[in-house]
Amino acid sequence: MTANDSMQPTATYDSAFLKACRREPVPHTPVWFMRQAGRSLPEYRKVREGVPMLESCMRPELITEITLQPVRRHNVDAAIYFSDIVVPLKAIGLGLDIRPGVGPVVEEPIRTRADLARLRDLTPEDVPYVTEAIGMLTEELGPTPLIGFAGAPFTLASYLVEGGPSRTYENAKAMMYGDPELWADLLDRLADITAAFLKVQIEAGASAVQLFDSWVGALAPADYRRSVMPSSAKVFEAVSGYGVPRIHFGVGTGELLPLMGEAGADVVGVDWRIPLDVAQGRVGPGKALQGNLDPTILFTDKDTVEARAREVLDAAAGLEGHVFNLGHGVLPNTDPDALTRLVDYVHTATAR
Repeated sequence: MTANDSMQPTATYDSAFLKACRREPVPHTPVWFMRQAGRSLPEYRKVREGVPMLESCMRPELITEITLQPVRRHNVDAAIYFSDIVVPLKAIGLGLDIRPGVGPVVEEPIRTRADLARLRDLTPEDVPYVTEAIGMLTEELGPTPLIGFAGAPFTLASYLVEGGPSRTYENAKAMMYGDPELWADLLDRLADITAAFLKVQIEAGASAVQLFDSWVGALAPADYRRSVMPSSAKVFEAVSGYGVPRIHFGVGTGELLPLMGEAGADVVGVDWRIPLDVAQGRVGPGKALQGNLDPTILFTDKDTVEARAREVLDAAAGLEGHVFNLGHGVLPNTDPDALTRLVDYVHTATAR
């Protein structure tokens, strides 16, 4: 698929998921889960046994199998491409790894202007396994949409500047506040890399894309508008010509929702801290919303899960479009059967 093909119907075009993203009438509220392919599934743990995380993101057959597992098990309305937000950074030659129990760790953090030279452009030739895996997936998925994804510039920059996960983002924020020109150039370069990574996925057959800005909730609205929003908007604009829905998600972003709505996405993801009807008032018209059951509710009994899911659906009743999801990713110790039951409940409760 290219940008010139954006208006051509595909096998997935009339799916409930894409209809909801386009704010069109749906046969039922579509459901998918962030981190639906992962450690909560025993079949995932089995195929990943002995395979490092980054390596598993570079094997087309393994990517395909892991991506398909929750679709087979849960009957979700969309698959999400199995990868990690640091894959494009690894692909352009940065020294980094994903350490079990820690997360992404960068060998040489980005701290100076000279360091920016290490962030070269990403090309399709850097990630041939992405094109191959998505080709395999779209053939297997048929009318079920595949969501591509990437990490947003702020979240990628946080890892690169800190050198790994952080609770305070002290180095990243110090650069943002103290050297705004360097910060802007860093995020602009990451926006180009992110956009290129999403284009590869869309051109290979992804039906929608999600930009994960997982840690952007650490910012005040004024700092987001000034120092982050331009790079996210650049990513969304870069893929706008393809005509696929663009989803924007962050954690702890209740105060940022008006700005996230402005950044250019078609669908805004909402975490569990704010009801969807309140979120809609902040995001404004012309956007679908995605969310937003607290992932920990899945550790309770069936009746409680259904009651809380009903609250989410009731709050979404007046939305222009709604994709049911959790307010963040599936937690590793979640009972897979609880997810399957939740999908069935949402489908049944919203059948039209």
